[in-house]
Amino acid sequence: MSQLPAGVPDQLLQFLSEHNLDFEFVAPGVPMPTVLAAAAALDVSAELILKTLLFVGDDRYVVAIANGTHRIDRNRLAEVCAIRKPRPANPGDVIAVTGYPAGGVAPLGLPASIPVVVDAATAALSVAYGGGGQEHLLLRVNVSDVIRCNDAMVAGITEPPKQTAR
Repeated sequence: MSQLPAGVPDQLLQFLSEHNLDFEFVAPGVPMPTVLAAAAALDVSAELILKTLLFVGDDRYVVAIANGTHRIDRNRLAEVCAIRKPRPANPGDVIAVTGYPAGGVAPLGLPASIPVVVDAATAALSVAYGGGGQEHLLLRVNVSDVIRCNDAMVAGITEPPKQTAR
């Protein structure tokens, strides 16, 4: 493995080491606050960028993983997870629950007690880039490893992106 970029969280390094996964950290050196910014920084399609989001409902947490500009459909997520009115967790809860900051949540090394749902369209990808545990890092991973290592449920939990008028 090549030299790791600065700031990779210990919990993520330990997880990757214990599971002997194929991965690569990428630090493009530019801000990546959105899927489109991350895709531009890597010069890849937005569909190859994962977003790992923490939701809360009924005093329970769930992680939803989708790709590209697809938005999580909260009604579908509620149905799949049997929770009422899931809403995005606040940034303080994101770091307290996952160990990662909002905007940098990795799709691996998550607490085993939190259920993970991967969108069906995302599950169809072979390789993608997710959060690397910090806002300035991305992690290239095999999506099958994300599903397997999280014991994730795969379900249709997104709406297609809205078409913009030209």
